[in-house]
Amino acid sequence: MTSQRARDRLIDRLASRLPSDSRKPISDRRVLDVMRMLPRHLFIEDALASRAYEDDALPIGRAQTISQPYIVARMTEALIEHAVPKKVLEVGTGSGYQAAVLAALVENVYTVERIDELLRNARRRFRKLGIDNIRSKHADGKLGWAEHAPYDAIIVTAADDALRPELFDQLAPDGVLVAPVGKPGVQKLLRYRLVDKEGGAMWVGESLGDVSFVPLLGGLV
Repeated sequence: MTSQRARDRLIDRLASRLPSDSRKPISDRRVLDVMRMLPRHLFIEDALASRAYEDDALPIGRAQTISQPYIVARMTEALIEHAVPKKVLEVGTGSGYQAAVLAALVENVYTVERIDELLRNARRRFRKLGIDNIRSKHADGKLGWAEHAPYDAIIVTAADDALRPELFDQLAPDGVLVAPVGKPGVQKLLRYRLVDKEGGAMWVGESLGDVSFVPLLGGLV
């Protein structure tokens, strides 16, 4: 269940979803190829390793989850669709899987996590896999990581009712921000880009579909 064959089956499923599934298939070969090679089972507990290549979210402790592979692929695809960013901020390191996927596609990933235990585990995984273009910080992700701004792209891996202005302040004018927004049960995955409007440019969110994420919390643990 942790073999390359299991990964291949998962990727084939992401690329050709059934007609009964309203979500669009993942079509970006760059994203699919990275996820085909990245060992997702290393980002979860050994007891759940046999489920690593099912298309499901799985618990990682501290009331957090590793996102469903389809969602990781969809968010990554949305982030790089118009251009591959050089510098990406991730809010919510979690298991480290999303950051590892991004690290294979972009030059530099900056990731912040409020739960110290999860961050330490993710750092160990990065070292084990030899990933050296991820910088991480134990911090309140709602505030971003202003020290290294501006970012070409920002990805948020937990849901808030509304995004804080600090995140948009840290985004380059031609950048993109992908995040789940809304209360539990009514969350939408949104992709924000700067659009010229009467009276000036403003960040406008495009809906990429319904999602279900754990809440984006503030403070440090």
